[in-house]
Amino acid sequence: MARVNSYTGKMPTPDRTSLDQIVVAARELLEHDGLAGLTMQAVAERVGVRAPSLYKRVSGRDGLIRLVAEATLGELAARLDGDDDPVRLAATFRSFGHEHPAAFQLVMTPGAGTPVAADEYGAAASRAVLRVATRLAGEEHALDAARLFTAWAAGFVGMELNGNFRLGGDLDDAWAFGVDRIVAAMTVAH
Repeated sequence: MARVNSYTGKMPTPDRTSLDQIVVAARELLEHDGLAGLTMQAVAERVGVRAPSLYKRVSGRDGLIRLVAEATLGELAARLDGDDDPVRLAATFRSFGHEHPAAFQLVMTPGAGTPVAADEYGAAASRAVLRVATRLAGEEHALDAARLFTAWAAGFVGMELNGNFRLGGDLDDAWAFGVDRIVAAMTVAH
């Protein structure tokens, strides 16, 4: 962490504060304090600079939120990439949501007016699901199948994160049942 200049009482503004450090700090704040706690001032304090210094790298809070959404989708894409088993793909998706609940909800269910990632990040995060959906449902229905899979999985994980399953029962069993049924619904006899 940067030291306060004893002469001026101000934080230095080192050029070595990278955009990656800023985004990591913002993601940590999002997970700890929620979207309301993700402020330029809080990020600046976390990376050891004055808030105005962040504007050298980030256009403002909305730009910062967009960068966090893009980093989140980039990480999700990397985790899903290369897996062609729909059950493992679903498990990875669910695990990611549990590891990064606030970021997961930011990208899967952003509130009205919340900045969102550029389309290419969503497309990258969708590639693995589309690949599996193409194999299961065929080219003609791949996009529909991928949307079904993603909507169900994101909805389940979102409800789980928010504590909305209140009727009892084992959620792992419910997840396995749902994945099995979704995969069966996506599968077209060739």
